[in-house]
Amino acid sequence: MNQEFPSVSVIIATHDRPQLLAKAIEAVRAQDYAGQVQCVVVFDRNEPDATLVRTDASRPVVVVTNDRTPGLAGARNAGAAAASGELLAFCDDDDEWLPAKLRLQAGRLAETGADVAVSGIHVSYGDKTITRVPRPEDVTHAELLRRRVMEAHPSTVVVRRTAFLGKIGQVDEEIPGSYGEDYDWMLRAAAAGPIAVVPEPLVTVLWGQTSHFNRKWRTISDALQYLLHKHPAFADDPRGLARVQGQIAFAHAALGERSAARTWALRTLRNSWRERRAYLALLVSLRVLSADRVLRLAHATGRGV
Repeated sequence: MNQEFPSVSVIIATHDRPQLLAKAIEAVRAQDYAGQVQCVVVFDRNEPDATLVRTDASRPVVVVTNDRTPGLAGARNAGAAAASGELLAFCDDDDEWLPAKLRLQAGRLAETGADVAVSGIHVSYGDKTITRVPRPEDVTHAELLRRRVMEAHPSTVVVRRTAFLGKIGQVDEEIPGSYGEDYDWMLRAAAAGPIAVVPEPLVTVLWGQTSHFNRKWRTISDALQYLLHKHPAFADDPRGLARVQGQIAFAHAALGERSAARTWALRTLRNSWRERRAYLALLVSLRVLSADRVLRLAHATGRGV
């Protein structure tokens, strides 16, 4: 084990996006980190591309198939099982790392002794780029309950292998459609110990249309209800609970389920009358606004609904 430059395995789960995947792999292999960087590409529900394999010692690329639960959660766990690194990192197949990412984050882990490190992101949506950088106080368990903290994006996560397989645990494969699996994992990571932050953007995130969850409202609603049941601590934070309930209300409104949308909107407002998602859900259910228009406006600011 190289104490100064521990080996890193970067897990890229992919599904039918070969051109974006190639850019993601290239950016991982271009890291200016002095240690070994293994790239584990996990093909989920499509045939693996063996031409991506590289065998050089410092920047190998391994290609595997998701042999676990179909979807992002199973694919990430399959990648972790195939990984050899002392540190694990994750990169979505439509995101690109900046060259200094691993060097700065591995250094931050060494400085702090933390098990997990995150960084900021550049959000690319159409012809706009928005920079979002988290602060250490943004990634506490209490703050993560209150808000999703999208600037601490899953493509910025670096975690010690021992913690991922131990006290934090792997990605939950029971979450419907794997939606919000990264949020669930971050909640567990923050509950297990402090999360270190490199306070600068180290990943470019392609936002909006490339998301596999774009407009999959049924999956989103089911997954968010699952998270509320799994994390009872939401009940101790009315604002955080209202935020998730408001997202569920909006999903039902987008599905045209007006009664369910209004029921969830009322639950939301009982917990926080300031939660804007409840009002948006009501306006969509009344057909004053369209869900697509709201989503486009949110994406234009580098955010989701």
